[in-house]
Amino acid sequence: MTRGICIRSWSAPLLIALAAFTALTGADARAQSFCSSDGQTQPARLLERFISADCSSCWADATERAGPNELALDWIVRGNRGDEAPLSAAASSDALIRLEALKRVAPTEVETARHWVQAPKRGLRVSHGLPVNGYLGTSIELKSPQPGPWTAWLLLVETIAAGTEGTPIERNLVRNALQLAWGASAPLTRSELSRLYEARPMSIPDGAQPGRLRVVGWVEDGRGRMRAIAQSRCAAPAAGG
Repeated sequence: MTRGICIRSWSAPLLIALAAFTALTGADARAQSFCSSDGQTQPARLLERFISADCSSCWADATERAGPNELALDWIVRGNRGDEAPLSAAASSDALIRLEALKRVAPTEVETARHWVQAPKRGLRVSHGLPVNGYLGTSIELKSPQPGPWTAWLLLVETIAAGTEGTPIERNLVRNALQLAWGASAPLTRSELSRLYEARPMSIPDGAQPGRLRVVGWVEDGRGRMRAIAQSRCAAPAAGG
């Protein structure tokens, strides 16, 4: 998981991806595919499924389904079999970091966690650009926040349709994750109280299909309550440019 990276340590491909994303958020976005949460309904609940990489049958299990107005995410957790595990290709260390944040342990099969958006807050926005050299430029923004502190999560997910890749249900497979602590070490400044914003290039793991990638983000307040969820959708280019 990316934490507090200094821009001076970014490689050229990352900077190119971020520059391309910045261009897309301007006028050029109208002539290309643009992917953001603009106009999307905010889910009222979040379902997280943590699947052990050792459990091949768990991927085909449709027991835990998303309900109405609920967004489901799938994390593949590294198992005891390491690279020999049947789902190891999609396993990520980010899953263990997320489990730690939830005070959960790694499952032997499937572990689930459900969250309700409490005292919903408007103004959360996520977006991403086009793939460049194995990276996507991504962003998360919260307008008019309260003093905080806030914890934000921004995930790169691969949406896999039901009936494909061996799954009977649609899955949003977490491919990369970013955790941010806004106002945790120092009070938010006056400018931050009008807009909290972070833009980062996120790497696309081997095996992920760029055309199926999008971003999901949420924010939690200082009491650990989930206050908003946002997910991107890609708009088709306007006719005639």
